[in-house]
Amino acid sequence: MKKTIFSFLLTALFSFGAFAGDGDKIPASTVKKLDGTKVNSSTFSNNGKPIIISFWATWCKPCKKELDAIQENYPDWVKETGVKLIAISIDDSRSSGKVVTDVKSKGWDFEVYIDENQDFKRAMNVNNVPHTFLVDGNGKIVWSHNSYTEGDENTLFENVKKLAKGETLNH
Repeated sequence: MKKTIFSFLLTALFSFGAFAGDGDKIPASTVKKLDGTKVNSSTFSNNGKPIIISFWATWCKPCKKELDAIQENYPDWVKETGVKLIAISIDDSRSSGKVVTDVKSKGWDFEVYIDENQDFKRAMNVNNVPHTFLVDGNGKIVWSHNSYTEGDENTLFENVKKLAKGETLNH
């Protein structure tokens, strides 16, 4: 009985440690650029400046609303803080063709990748979209938010500004 409980606790400990959370580095997983080129997510960087990672899907209206809201001010955000937005589509192979169409029609000028097998999504412990992470200049995840309500982008940018100034974020 004691061995069973110990085995369960040990398994649970390692299982929880496998997911990204506050203070964790971006996990390694393969995603695709829009041109099909494969990239390892652990190589995402921004020269010591903040990174926003936003998981979305073409079928998710709140996801698109969030990315549209960010896009409206994204050039100003970049000028003020140097932040980089990386949007990760979780569309599978059946719907991933719509990603390029959406990106072009909406005029999004941030980096977009496709996670067709959803390996990166699982590694980041994303259960549903939209799910947004904020990564500091050292590549550590320091904040996350799930879902989208109009105005959430303002909270996100306030956190980006604090991070760019070297301040610690409170959840």
